[in-house]
Amino acid sequence: MGSSNKKKKEKKKDFQKAKLKVGKAKAKAANFTDTSFKSKFITVNQQAISAEGVDAAEQFKQNLSLAITAKSDNQRRDALAFLTNQISATPPNNPVGTSAILTKLLPLISDTSATVRTRLLALFRALPPSEVQPHVEKILMYARAGMTHMSNIIRTDALNVMEWLLEVAGDEVVSCPGGWLKTLNSFSSMLGWNPSVGSALSSQGWTSASKTTLGAGSKKGPEAQCRQIQVLTQFLAVGFKPETSEPYNPRAYWDNIYRLPGTPNPFAHLNLFGTPRDEDSEMYPDRPSRQRVFDAKWKGAIAAGMDGARKEGGTVGRAAAGLSKVLDLGK
Repeated sequence: MGSSNKKKKEKKKDFQKAKLKVGKAKAKAANFTDTSFKSKFITVNQQAISAEGVDAAEQFKQNLSLAITAKSDNQRRDALAFLTNQISATPPNNPVGTSAILTKLLPLISDTSATVRTRLLALFRALPPSEVQPHVEKILMYARAGMTHMSNIIRTDALNVMEWLLEVAGDEVVSCPGGWLKTLNSFSSMLGWNPSVGSALSSQGWTSASKTTLGAGSKKGPEAQCRQIQVLTQFLAVGFKPETSEPYNPRAYWDNIYRLPGTPNPFAHLNLFGTPRDEDSEMYPDRPSRQRVFDAKWKGAIAAGMDGARKEGGTVGRAAAGLSKVLDLGK
């Protein structure tokens, strides 16, 4: 019995060998996958972070990277929440520094997710104001981009960033390069108040030009316009704030000559090594210079737009009334 089975197996082998010699091998399927290879490592894109066995500084950096690169809105939101908790802790855990955090996260001001933008603002509020002030010019660049975004919701959240920045570094906002005129240009784009409209309104009386504000056609148009006027009022209030005179110091002259400056770029207003600036990118470090350029370029447009908003009444009219009081400070 065993010998017969053995003969059958030998015949089968001989038949297969003959078949390979005479014919061609069977064609492989279109979806054939070769699984004969051997690998010692398998690489998987990281989508979640485990806190076990990970250094605190390394975990902070991983979440910072995840907040930027993650495709999921929830992952970016959770990563920002983790960073906020670390910065708000006692003592705070920020191994990369405020400068690196701002450089990485500022593009999220125009993120498409509302929850991500809300978490981002909470993180900004947790940063020490003294460490935010040297980076105001960079923050303003992204805030102005958000203020002129096509999405009404993103514009409103960018106004929240601008409001926070005015609270923690108001003087730096209005005095840094481009901080005064470029920001006024962004507000005018949002509200539809520009010099040409202002001159037309002043010569022809009140019209409906204020309706050209971005997002005015939506149901939340008046609410958005009210918010824009309120933040503009805060911005002008900081720019027109009376400057306080410092008490007499007999050593001030020698300190001015020999003491090391306490600011990161004390001679920025001279623009010794930078590219030539135009009028909008110029620095206006004191109240008189800001008043002068405001009266020459924007006073008529903003005053005309404000008068039109007051005649609309409601929340927009009340916001315009507050703006009127601030404009009186600039006289």
